Amino acid sequence: MSFFSKLLGKKAEAKKPVEARNMFNLQMDDIVTYDLEDYKIVGKISYDDHGFKWHAYQLEGVSRTIWLSAEMDDELYLGIYEKIKLKLQEPIPKKIEYGGTQYSLDESGSARVTGLGRSQNINGMICDYYDYCDKEEEKFLSIEKWGSEIEVSAGYEIEQYELKIIASK
Repeated sequence: MSFFSKLLGKKAEAKKPVEARNMFNLQMDDIVTYDLEDYKIVGKISYDDHGFKWHAYQLEGVSRTIWLSAEMDDELYLGIYEKIKLKLQEPIPKKIEYGGTQYSLDESGSARVTGLGRSQNINGMICDYYDYCDKEEEKFLSIEKWGSEIEVSAGYEIEQYELKIIASK
């Protein structure tokens, strides 16, 4: 034990190298820069629909909270989503109009989820999901049913080069 370690009353610890980040291993407190704004990762939801997996990261900025969706399906798909107020009830319709845009159901299913950070309270739950897109496949709606609660988010696709990641540890 070195003099300084004794002085501080603890063993000197070797620092572990920071793991290189990708869209599937982002960690709580990492910083994601998107559209000239920095966001801190405060939550993460991992979805598993019979072996098909994807992630949603809750990003908290100064003025808003957004979700970054990451999915690998032959290629990497990234999307930015924001929760919206849209009253829906079951049965979930196959077509939805929102903000002057007509959306059609693209895919749906059920996924077991794992949550971290602000999303840790949903560990082990089953989420029914419904993904919609407009005719041009440029705008998207994501509907998630958590028990009796239905959440709706509007989003759009982005490219990986639009993001900058700063690892927190």
